[in-house]
Amino acid sequence: MDIPLLRLHDGNQIPMLAYGTGTAWFKEVGDTSFNQGLVDLTKAAIEKGFYHLDCAEMYGTEEEVGVAIKESGVPREKLFITNKVAQGIDDIEAAIDQILQKIQTDYFDLYLIHIPFFAKSDEDFQRAWKTMEKIRESGKARSIGVSNYLRPHIEATLKGATSRPVINQIEYHAYLQRGNSYVAWLQEQGIQVGSFKGLTPAFRAPPDGPLREPLARIAKAHGVTEAAVLIAWIIRNNVVAVTTTTKLDRLDEYAQTLKITLTEDEVRDITNVGATYHFRMAWGEHFSKDDRS
Repeated sequence: MDIPLLRLHDGNQIPMLAYGTGTAWFKEVGDTSFNQGLVDLTKAAIEKGFYHLDCAEMYGTEEEVGVAIKESGVPREKLFITNKVAQGIDDIEAAIDQILQKIQTDYFDLYLIHIPFFAKSDEDFQRAWKTMEKIRESGKARSIGVSNYLRPHIEATLKGATSRPVINQIEYHAYLQRGNSYVAWLQEQGIQVGSFKGLTPAFRAPPDGPLREPLARIAKAHGVTEAAVLIAWIIRNNVVAVTTTTKLDRLDEYAQTLKITLTEDEVRDITNVGATYHFRMAWGEHFSKDDRS
């Protein structure tokens, strides 16, 4: 599977389609059970060419992912592994050592601060980022970035940064294109954007939303599913698409994305129609109902 690559400002490249090992497989804190289903599906994803694996300390799935990687037989250097720190934010260096051990690798290709809500001041953002820079220098992460950051969080971080984050992974889809030109601003700063919850308009938002007709029409025109169309729209916007599933056949559905090229009119249609509706899935407790930031 030929997944397009997006260049990061540090010179590294990130595959623009990733298999997420969280959300659908999320474990509650303290759950130490072993999920063989996740091992089997992650191994299948790797064998199908999903070489970008998106993980996080918060998901609690590193042991299963590590076993899947080992059993797949694919060399580590062919994989791109993203991980994110949350619970271990007070001691990021200890957190990454623990997670690297669980997943049985010496480094992550990309390591992110998962959420900004730990910080009580600009100095908190800056201290955390200085530690991330040390981790990159140590070789335990080849690239470093953030997730769920808003513009004030980025600006606070940059005040004390030697280098800026390479990426900000945020909830991004046609029903949440982020207000105040935030995505464009990030890209202008040299900070790439990653998307999670990208299939929300098809699977999570109310089914009678305004994209119902355009998505059905565009999917039929290309002979693919609406999910494939939504992923294609994300990638066409130069955004990395992270998606997950517990069903093997969905992997083939997502791979259809790479076989189609949306027209400019189709991209514009999804963008314009999607922008008339607002629906947020993640971290809603931190936003007012109509906040599109």
